[in-house]
Amino acid sequence: MRTTKAAVIAALTGVAIACAAPAAFAQTQADRGWYVGGSLGQSTAEDACDGLGGTGISCDDEDTAWKFFGGYQLNRNFAVELGYTNFGEISLSAFGLSETIEATAWELVGVGSFPVADRFSLYGKLGFYRAETEDRTNFGFSADETNTGLTFGIGARYDFTQTIGVRAEWQKYSDVGGGDIGESDLDVLSVGLVVRF
Repeated sequence: MRTTKAAVIAALTGVAIACAAPAAFAQTQADRGWYVGGSLGQSTAEDACDGLGGTGISCDDEDTAWKFFGGYQLNRNFAVELGYTNFGEISLSAFGLSETIEATAWELVGVGSFPVADRFSLYGKLGFYRAETEDRTNFGFSADETNTGLTFGIGARYDFTQTIGVRAEWQKYSDVGGGDIGESDLDVLSVGLVVRF
């Protein structure tokens, strides 16, 4: 009787392990691999319009920003990501004179994720960007600057399936610009779609 009971327990344990192994393998495979995505949001240039208020003066330091990105998920908690962001433009006008500053950036970041629930996770990102900034006026002045700096952000991701998810994030690009254009921190709030392979 004891031998039969032990054999049944051993058999059930073996079946449980056999059933769990493919599921664990599938979960591990789903946590690795390539992904691509895009996002749309709003950029804000900190301090760009400070002290410029007044009659006849207009300054807009916010614009639509968009990004496309791709990366590789090394495991459930860490990914490496390459992205391109268009920040839109800052525009200034005063007494018939106008100026626009446009910026774009390539970035390489590490993304650390913390799963909170089955399909929901929080993440942080840290890395470097390479930005190109163009300053144009209607009175003959123009300048182009290229600079490298630090970027970081936080966000949340919800996975509808193992293939498709959405994410919302805030990201800062420190000291974009330089030279004759001046520097400004750029903040981007965005919502995006992620597709995994």
